[in-house]
Amino acid sequence: MKTNILNKLILAFVAMLSLVTCSDRELVMVESTAPPIVMDLSTKQLFLDQNFPSNPALTVTWSAGEYSVPVAVNYSVEISSDEAFTAPYQLSVVTESKTNSTFTVNQLNEAAKRIGLVPDAPQMMYFRVKSYLGANDLVATSNVTNLTITPYLASPTYDFTDIFLIGDATAGGWDNLTTNGNLLPLTKTSDATKYTFTGYFKVGGFKMIKVKGSWDAQFGLGASNGQLSTDGGSGNIAVAAAGYYKLTVDTAALSYTFEKITDPVSTYANISIIGTVNGNFDTDTQLTKSTFDPHLWTASSLNLKSGEFKFRANNAWDVSWGADSEFFGTATTSGGNIPLAAEWIYDVYFNDVSGNYTLIPVR
Repeated sequence: MKTNILNKLILAFVAMLSLVTCSDRELVMVESTAPPIVMDLSTKQLFLDQNFPSNPALTVTWSAGEYSVPVAVNYSVEISSDEAFTAPYQLSVVTESKTNSTFTVNQLNEAAKRIGLVPDAPQMMYFRVKSYLGANDLVATSNVTNLTITPYLASPTYDFTDIFLIGDATAGGWDNLTTNGNLLPLTKTSDATKYTFTGYFKVGGFKMIKVKGSWDAQFGLGASNGQLSTDGGSGNIAVAAAGYYKLTVDTAALSYTFEKITDPVSTYANISIIGTVNGNFDTDTQLTKSTFDPHLWTASSLNLKSGEFKFRANNAWDVSWGADSEFFGTATTSGGNIPLAAEWIYDVYFNDVSGNYTLIPVR
């Protein structure tokens, strides 16, 4: 009996000690005691050479952020076109208390574009570093330093994910190589996870891939019709009867619909791009009609200027399509001119049945 009482007293004492220990732990306060200070930029003048995009161009080094207890510190390197950091851009995130970061020619050139710097002219780029704990706690900001940078003409800002049809039921067949110009993209929508495609499918099967030349990111048949799987062993979505279909895909919900539509009636001898992207509204750039589906039109590696344009049939204004959305959208016969902000080389896709169009910058 005495032994049981003694054991109970010992357990009660241990429990009280644990509570005190937990309480003490909650009282430990972590505070920022000093901001990180940008100690050095490896150069103060940068002329970016587009012939060597992968070369290291700049190393940013800073002293460590100081906190009242030893902790793992994260850092964010930010840049801006003005010293006040009116619109900062996060150049990189550095974890595990590392106090330097190196950037390539291409990384800095893309960053310069994002903060509004123009190509082929020396301009100021401002730097600062923020230290923080966890997700974004106890943030401390450094002083600001700068350099003069001359960027080159950069590719357009294209923050979109394309997915391409592949399979013997589609124009591209099962060839997933980057050189296969018949791999057709689904049209993106205002919802980044939802896509659509209208066109001809023959009897067979198909999947979708994110990257030409790779099977790593794919969408195939899931557990049942209407469901998608990203597994490398996913099935083929079957096409039992040849004809025109509308395909819709939701990559977040991993679902799809595949609905037969009425075969289109109108066909065109040619479809072209016309507008200031060609220099003026008097010059047509012809698209190539698909031999698989006469309502799909493409152009590979097409050099377009900044400006605006429309699609039109038979080099005349009797039938034309326009919209107000850059890079992708649904053009209509009553739509306006399609804008294009940056001169670059693009792959162009147009569907004269749905009016869907896609312009993808060639990297």
